[in-house]
Amino acid sequence: MASEIPLNPEPQIDNDLKRALGPLHLIALGIGAIIGAGIFVLTGQAAATYAGPGVVYSFAIAGTGCLFAGLCYAEYAAMIPIAGSAYTYTYATLGRMMAWIIGWNLVLEYLAAGSTVAVGWSGYFTDFMANQMHMPIAWQFANAPFCVAGDPLPCPAVAATGAVHSILSTGAFFNLPAVAIVLLVTAVLIVGVNMSANFNNLMVAIKLCIVLLVIFVCFSQVVPANHVPFVPENTGTFGQFGWTGVFRATGVIFFAYIGFDAVSVAAQEARNPQRDVPLGILGSLAICTVLYMLMCWVLTGIAPYQSLNVAHPVSKAVEALASTQWLAPYVNVGAIVGLASVVLVLLLGQSRIFYAMSKDGMIPPLFGAIHPRFKTPWLGTLVTGLFCAFLAGVLPLHILGELVSIGTLAAFVIVCVGIMILRRRRPNVARPFRTPFVWIVAPLGIFMCLFMMVFLPLDTWIRLAVWTVIGLVIYGVYSRNHAKPPRFVLHDKPQAAE
Repeated sequence: MASEIPLNPEPQIDNDLKRALGPLHLIALGIGAIIGAGIFVLTGQAAATYAGPGVVYSFAIAGTGCLFAGLCYAEYAAMIPIAGSAYTYTYATLGRMMAWIIGWNLVLEYLAAGSTVAVGWSGYFTDFMANQMHMPIAWQFANAPFCVAGDPLPCPAVAATGAVHSILSTGAFFNLPAVAIVLLVTAVLIVGVNMSANFNNLMVAIKLCIVLLVIFVCFSQVVPANHVPFVPENTGTFGQFGWTGVFRATGVIFFAYIGFDAVSVAAQEARNPQRDVPLGILGSLAICTVLYMLMCWVLTGIAPYQSLNVAHPVSKAVEALASTQWLAPYVNVGAIVGLASVVLVLLLGQSRIFYAMSKDGMIPPLFGAIHPRFKTPWLGTLVTGLFCAFLAGVLPLHILGELVSIGTLAAFVIVCVGIMILRRRRPNVARPFRTPFVWIVAPLGIFMCLFMMVFLPLDTWIRLAVWTVIGLVIYGVYSRNHAKPPRFVLHDKPQAAE
């Protein structure tokens, strides 16, 4: 017989975070995380390396998997409207050890994702400063000191030696723009979530205008020959074009969809979380999936997909045709603004994961310390920002990007499993939002996520295993002895009088 879920006898919801976010804030928060690296960086790389124009199918598959997982997230977020996302949900259903594992993987996901996007932001910012402002940034201060084969950023050491999967020196010192954007966003987040949300809303509006402008202007300029064949033939290497390439690209680009997870992380700061968080999750997911597919169609239509394996594929694509070259400066501005908003949302999410784990005793209390004036977890945000800035300054795009998707997919699998367990163990719990057709939707979510995980490279699995082992050591040494019962009590619905 399954053991009972450990729940506190009394509710212990923390009220020290300010509830300042409405449904539009949350939808914008999700769009702020989703529309960014996926459109401005990953579309071109996935097309050039794995799927060709068939990357449109990759985003459709990834979006479908996210839809199933998002419906499960929405039910959880409405029932458990406190900070922590999949970590908190897992604590309430599968116990503290499984919660620690998923929380530890979420730490990897958000830190690596924030650093990845900061490096992508640096690529667009450097290009903008050189080509539009005519103020080039010295190469040594705009690139990572290490590189790997296949990274679109300059890697002369690899080019000279022909090394594959080796980490070598580039001759650069550190990526100054990437470090600067992380530190700036960290300061904004410490000042306050309301200011952060308004700042994010402005950035989301600007980058959505740029994305829509590119789609509308370039849609009529598509060269049909660039879409033939739509799914290029397999090269004979697993994951290189053909349908295996489309599936491999699906796992790689899944990194772009973690935005709706960031919405659920902010549940404790939503004014009406039972209504607003599901709206934020599903609304941002639907909008962004459509935009991704349209942008992929346009980019691979106006430029040969082979040319898009660069750090700034959108501006590269619009420069391919004389009739669209005028868009390049606007694209760079949109990417600079858009990727900055993604860094903001990811660092917000990471600091709230730390906050939730600290409140549960999983990590030291300093990560849950609230600033007396700004009402934000400022120490956790500061530590997150400094570590993220370090990673962004010294590691290249490929190393960072490969650390993200598998942790995200693992979190989604556990959320889908947890929602089914809770339906069995606590069928009478009040559910302001219910996942429709849960016994179909949740298993499909599990299948889709595991399917995408299978197609990720072996070294990604190895990194996940090493990170998990490190986490288990910390759990055994500290967390197991300091963990507290879950902070939120699930109440059954009142029974109607007979």
